[in-house]
Amino acid sequence: MSKVRWGVLSTAKIAQKALLPAFVHANNAEVTTIASSSDVKKAEAVAERFDIPTAYDSYEKLLNDPNIDAVYIPLPNHLHKKWVMEAAKKGKHILCEKPAAINADDVIEMKEVCDKHGVLFMEAFMYHFHPQHERVKQIIDSGEIGDVQFMRAAFSFYLADKDNNIRMSDQKGGGSIYDIGCYAIHSIRNILRTEPESVHAHGVVDPKYDVETDASGYMTFPNGVRAMFDSSFNMAHRSEYEVVGTEGRITVPRAYRPDNNGGDGLVIVEKAGAVRTETINNDQYRSQVEHISQAILDGNKELYHSVENTINNMRVIDACYESIKKGQQVEL
Repeated sequence: MSKVRWGVLSTAKIAQKALLPAFVHANNAEVTTIASSSDVKKAEAVAERFDIPTAYDSYEKLLNDPNIDAVYIPLPNHLHKKWVMEAAKKGKHILCEKPAAINADDVIEMKEVCDKHGVLFMEAFMYHFHPQHERVKQIIDSGEIGDVQFMRAAFSFYLADKDNNIRMSDQKGGGSIYDIGCYAIHSIRNILRTEPESVHAHGVVDPKYDVETDASGYMTFPNGVRAMFDSSFNMAHRSEYEVVGTEGRITVPRAYRPDNNGGDGLVIVEKAGAVRTETINNDQYRSQVEHISQAILDGNKELYHSVENTINNMRVIDACYESIKKGQQVEL
C-alpha cells in the first residue's frame, strides 16, 4: 500500500476548506469515501468536487467499508468521542478535529479503545505541524533572548452571526476556549515544553447561549515562568504569541493560521534594539495529513502530536473551565 485510503465523516466546512485540499496534495494519502448523516446529496456534491469515488448516506456505512484504512472526523465537538470510538472498533485509524473531546477523562477513554483495537489516534492541531514553532524553540535554546520569563498567546476573531453558529451551542461543546483558546493553551505548553502547575481563568459568559464568548487565563509553571492567554469571538482576528526572555523577545504574529498568508509563518526576534524577521513557509494541513498517513504506512505508533499531549492539553482546558466556574485559581 503506497497511500492510505481515507474516509471523511461529514461535509463540514473545515473539511472542504482545509483538509480535503490537503489530502489532494498529500503524497501518501487519498480520500476515497465521504459520508453525510443528514443529506447524501451534499456528500455527493462534495465527492464530485474533490473527485471522491464514493459517497454514503450514513457514517456507519462508511465505517463498514473494508476499503477504508483511516477516517478524518470534523464533526461537532460533542460527537468526537462517540465516532472516534466507533471508528476504532472498526479498525480504522483516526484523525479527529480539535478539541478531541470535551474533557480529559473522555480522551483517556478514547485512547483506551484505540489502543485496544490497535489504531492510531491523533488530534488535528494542524498549527503544530508548521516549522515556525520548532524554529522558535531553536532560538530559545540558542540563548539569543536569554532566559525565558513570560509567554503570551492570543487567538480571536469576530463572530458576527452568533444565532446560527455551532460555536455558541452549550450542548455541542461551544465556547471560545474549546474553539480557539485551545490553540493558545497548546502553544504555550508546546513552546515552554512543560506543564502548568496552576491556572486562573476568567470567562465572559453570554447569558443567551450560556457559553463563554471571551476568556483569559494566567498560568504558572514549576520553573517560575508565567504565561497568559486569551480567546474571543468579539475581537478582530489575532493569531499570535510572544515569548519574552531576559535579553530579548520572539513574536510569532501568524502562529495558528499562516495559511491565511499562503503558508508564510513569521518569526520576529527583537534584541538590543535590533529586529530580525524570518519567514518560514509550509502547508501545515498537508504536513499533518502526511505525518499521520506515513505513520500508518510504517506501522509507527510514535506520533509528532501524541495522545498524551492531547490529554495534557485537555487537563488544562478542564482546569480553565473549573476556574471560571469557581472564580478562583485551580491547581493542576
